[in-house]
Amino acid sequence: MSEIQRESLREIAIKLAEDQVKSQVTLTGPKERTIFILGSKNVGKSTFINRYLDREESPKTTLALEYSYGRRTSPGQGIQKQICHVWELGTVVNSEQLLCIPFRSNGLENASVIIMIDLSKPEKLWNDISSILVELKNVLRNCKPADNASHLQNFSKEHITENLFPVPVYIIGGKYDMFQDKDPEIKKQVCKCLRAIAHQIGASVFFYTTQNSSMGRTVRDILNHCGFGSPANPIRNLQTDYNAPLSVPFGQDSWNSIGFSAENLEAIGAIFCRAIPQEDTDIM
Repeated sequence: MSEIQRESLREIAIKLAEDQVKSQVTLTGPKERTIFILGSKNVGKSTFINRYLDREESPKTTLALEYSYGRRTSPGQGIQKQICHVWELGTVVNSEQLLCIPFRSNGLENASVIIMIDLSKPEKLWNDISSILVELKNVLRNCKPADNASHLQNFSKEHITENLFPVPVYIIGGKYDMFQDKDPEIKKQVCKCLRAIAHQIGASVFFYTTQNSSMGRTVRDILNHCGFGSPANPIRNLQTDYNAPLSVPFGQDSWNSIGFSAENLEAIGAIFCRAIPQEDTDIM
């Protein structure tokens, strides 16, 4: 496909996505929140969204940027409805224009990001997540900061640095059922890496598999929290043992507990890649 054709497809995707969200929002619109989901190829992002929105359709490969939404009536507000805009990005490759759309359409104040990483492929984990974080950081740097960054309230003043993202971020480790029986040293390095990233940028970490109903309920709580503001604390338990599924709410970890400290993401990556050499990424 020629560069001109790719550019045209990208422009069409941008226009269609913007038209879709505009068609769902009235001038006097109800309270709105935005969830932006992106991550590893074939980790189950579309299935994740379909289950949350109670859709039974078979997931299809996401080629560009997909938009969907959920609605519910606000308690005590009569017919007033809340809208949750859900965006799924197919690939971060050459996607700067697409990455801007969810934040440009609804701003940062009520936006959340969910990054889904494939735990079954530790040899691609760093390249996957670092590519996502670099692109996200570049886009968010150019967005107007949220007036009330309430997700930072769980951090001490010493922790609030330029590395923190201006929106809540949830790192979901998918396919935990294929990860739980891997070599203990691999599990240890993966868990330390993801905890360090989360501590660096101000994110939560939660491991998930579709095979476990309890994990499924927590993931639904995370989505409801991001989309509608409740429950207030979707990740209720702190679990940092690498022999168990991670469950680390933002603001409740520490460098001392993780086992090392790092000034930036590059330092975390250097430590992880020495332990687990990485293959080329194929993020979708």
